[in-house]
Amino acid sequence: MNLSIFSLLVSIPFIIRSFIHSKPLKHPLWGGLYAGIVSVILVLLAVKQQGYVYDIRYSPVILMFAYLGPIPGIITGLFALSVRLLSSGNWMPAIEGWTFIMLAFSVLHVYFSRRQLPPFKRSIIFSGAYIVLYACVVLTFRIMVNEPLFHLQYVCFVILGVLLGGLLIESHERLRRTVAERNEMELSLRESEYQYRLIAENTSDLIVVMDPDHSIRYFSPSHSFVLGYSGLTLNRAELDRIISTEDAKVFNQTVKKLLEQKNSLSMEIRFRHLDGRLIPFDSLCKPVEGKDGRIEHIVIISRDISERKKAEEFLLQSEKLSIVGELAAGVAHEIRNPLTTLKGFLQLYKIENPSLKYGDLLRDELERIEIITSELLSMAKPQAAMYTVANVKDVIEQTLEFLTPQALLNNIEFVRRYEGDYFPVACAKHQLKQVFLNILKNAIESMANGGEIQIRIQMESAGDCLIVIRDQGCGIPEEHLPRLGQPFYSLKEKGTGLGLMISHKIIKQYHGRIVYDSKVDIGTKIEIRLPVYNPSQERTVQ
Repeated sequence: MNLSIFSLLVSIPFIIRSFIHSKPLKHPLWGGLYAGIVSVILVLLAVKQQGYVYDIRYSPVILMFAYLGPIPGIITGLFALSVRLLSSGNWMPAIEGWTFIMLAFSVLHVYFSRRQLPPFKRSIIFSGAYIVLYACVVLTFRIMVNEPLFHLQYVCFVILGVLLGGLLIESHERLRRTVAERNEMELSLRESEYQYRLIAENTSDLIVVMDPDHSIRYFSPSHSFVLGYSGLTLNRAELDRIISTEDAKVFNQTVKKLLEQKNSLSMEIRFRHLDGRLIPFDSLCKPVEGKDGRIEHIVIISRDISERKKAEEFLLQSEKLSIVGELAAGVAHEIRNPLTTLKGFLQLYKIENPSLKYGDLLRDELERIEIITSELLSMAKPQAAMYTVANVKDVIEQTLEFLTPQALLNNIEFVRRYEGDYFPVACAKHQLKQVFLNILKNAIESMANGGEIQIRIQMESAGDCLIVIRDQGCGIPEEHLPRLGQPFYSLKEKGTGLGLMISHKIIKQYHGRIVYDSKVDIGTKIEIRLPVYNPSQERTVQ
């Protein structure tokens, strides 16, 4: 009965603590008081034999010394001694025996602290010391020396109480540590999950987790705001819908190669936006291996490289312009010298031979060559230009005056629509005139059947001057629009593409923009935006 009640009393605080918190034993005073109460209860349940009281009150004393130290152990021992003295006689053996045990246990605790022994091992050693001290007390005071079996039973029950209490404490502490580790692991897992979810849900990269059998396990939310697809189901058909049809073969080959080599591979594929346009992505495919070395999942991380592609195209365009500039300077100078000689001798020959059949044709072609070389030089040679304030309306009017005879010959009428009289722009006037001249000449040449060329100028709220030139010509196919302005790219039979290229260069130099909109057999609209003059912008540029 004593052992059962003792086991119950040892377990009660651990059970209560499990519902409140899971902190370890760190309150020696409260532990000593509770253990003292337990010892009192055990003394009240004592067995009396020949005037002596026998109980297992030293079991909680040993456990307190082993687990919480000498102060709680002595407190527990004081409770046990007090109730023992109050409940029966023979005080001297009880007091002396208690004193010896407390001193011995305190000395042992100092030794254990230096050796850093675990508590359960301490309780075993304390139990052994208790057996020796108990035997000394029995022999010293000649207490029932003729009943060795009784003393053996008593000592065994005390030791059993220590073992039961120690095992209960260890099991509860191990359970507490297990629960604490599990809680820490769950907390760490939740934090990691939150961090990964935070990254996955807010990154612009597309993340797909796929099994080797091509079944889909995960689509990142970024598919919604990058590609426009919402509520993607975990189905391979959804991935096939996103990947461009032309790039599906490359994707399947890359996945197959990854499964064979078990190495990360990258590929460049295009994903289809919900509105139908194709967006280039750089995709990294990484295998995830299981314990047996087999690939369990494939993680595909795709990053939009549209801006990088534009930068590469811009760099390529810049390199082209640089090469063309270097070639143009050399070619123009080499052509001009023999061209001057040819023109001079052709004029002399025509004077001497007025009936020359193809003289005018040869002269026109030589003049055309001269125009091309002039354009080459203006493109290649850096020119210093003083920026002045010019009225865009006046520049356009001067250009139209120059082109009016050619327009009349082609049955073309200029329709003006000026939403104001003064449109100040800081520019080099002759350069801006060259831009309008190139664009209007192209418009005239595209209108073989005549018609109207509409010219509109207006001020925008953003502080720009908008010039719109719309013709009724043959139009330009949509796929050719991005290439306008590239050197030597022209849709005309005898065009060089240098005129538009120089126009683009001038507009860019003025921090402006030029946009094309064209439909075949309907016409072309060109919008030019130039920043309106600000006195602080006036400067000389190279």
